[in-house]
Amino acid sequence: MTTATTTASSTALIERLRAIVGASHVLNEGDLTAYEQDWRKRSRGRSLAVVRPANTQQVADVVKACAAAGTAVIPQGGNTGLAVGSIPDDSGTQVVLSLQRMNAIRTIDAANLTMTVEAGCILQTLQETAEKAGYLFPLSLAAEGSCTIGGNLATNAGGTQVVRYGNTRELCLGLEVVTPQGEIWEGTSGLRKDNTGYDLRDLFVGSEGTLGIITAATMKLYPLPAAQLTAWAAVPSLDHAVTLLGLAHKHLGPGLTGFEVMGKFALSLVDKHMPQLRVPFIGDDSVPYCVLLENSDSESEDHARARFEALLETAFEDGCVTDAVVAENLTQAHQLWHIRESIPLAQAEEGLNIKHDISIPVSRIPAFVQETDALLAREIAGVRLVNFGHLGDGNLHYNVQAPENVDTKAFLKNEEERINTLVYDAVEKFGGSFSAEHGVGSLKVDKLAKHKSPVALEMMRAIKRGLDPKNILNPGRVIRV
Repeated sequence: MTTATTTASSTALIERLRAIVGASHVLNEGDLTAYEQDWRKRSRGRSLAVVRPANTQQVADVVKACAAAGTAVIPQGGNTGLAVGSIPDDSGTQVVLSLQRMNAIRTIDAANLTMTVEAGCILQTLQETAEKAGYLFPLSLAAEGSCTIGGNLATNAGGTQVVRYGNTRELCLGLEVVTPQGEIWEGTSGLRKDNTGYDLRDLFVGSEGTLGIITAATMKLYPLPAAQLTAWAAVPSLDHAVTLLGLAHKHLGPGLTGFEVMGKFALSLVDKHMPQLRVPFIGDDSVPYCVLLENSDSESEDHARARFEALLETAFEDGCVTDAVVAENLTQAHQLWHIRESIPLAQAEEGLNIKHDISIPVSRIPAFVQETDALLAREIAGVRLVNFGHLGDGNLHYNVQAPENVDTKAFLKNEEERINTLVYDAVEKFGGSFSAEHGVGSLKVDKLAKHKSPVALEMMRAIKRGLDPKNILNPGRVIRV
């Protein structure tokens, strides 16, 4: 096909897209950085156009038009992902389909304890709407003020309350999806039991927009807790943190809704770059790790506090906690959580870094960290390890910071692949996963091919080929076909 023919074809497609969604919602001029660059600024693509549909039918019509033209579609929510999975390549031939205009709360079903929302609904809006109606929507992420529920579902996002409520997949009862052929699957009934064939919902959740475009979802709601208590505990080691987790499960049961671990260096970055946050125990050199616990109680604050105090008393006696601070009110609790959530920002202030979103069986995390810390220290003199994350569900953010006074861009360029190989090989040795909650995107496609079994890879390719034979949706992400 000649350049002139290509240009004419592209112009015709853009005109068709304008007719579907309105000319003002097809963007192909001006600054499109917000849609073409990933959140971490690791990659910048170039789109043919950014299309912003207002409803599901428009999404379907856009996909049909692009499929007919042989043009790839890149679904995009809040563009807050960390695996470069929702921006175009640099060819200038792909259409970014932004779902941000589709942000309505469709219904709240109180008796069914569900909420049906459109994919572009901001997570924080969903949380606040549920709370105003007297319910809890427990998914909680650092990016909740800008990420969308469609993106959360597409990546099966985790967050801080997985230990109690599970990943986004566990919070979803149904989906509305546009297929690669532009057809609409309506599956938002909200049934908790429906054994009528293959579970299509679970097929699309976590598929990162490669099998279909999620346009709406029915999500679970929970009663608001009567009380919520937060504690910050100093622990002598990761082994003691794991022991504390076991005690928390025993004493709090389903009331344990958060269990985060934070290494001393990770917290020192918060103290260095955000001194106004006042990190507990930061000046105590005998505290290598801290744990942030949350207890949600359905009875009363007195009941919650009694159980919390019993837990901490046992933990002190067993030696797995050396000091602790219990938040006296909601403001103090928010301050403690803000410290934890500020670690990635503080790390960014320190300079470019190599991120690893990994999961390991909880029982093996201490041994993994001890062995991998020593390995990296031997391989790269002065390397600094920013270790924190959701110990309650076995998910660590095991990040690598350049040695002090080393150019971070050069460090990333020269060392990232080697460090990734060392870390991911160690993760595999300990029976873990190299991607716990951030997804595969385009950054980790080659890692998936290396660390996933050939049987699993071929099943994934068969699913992709069966649902999207023309490779229209998010090509080059998750798996290559």
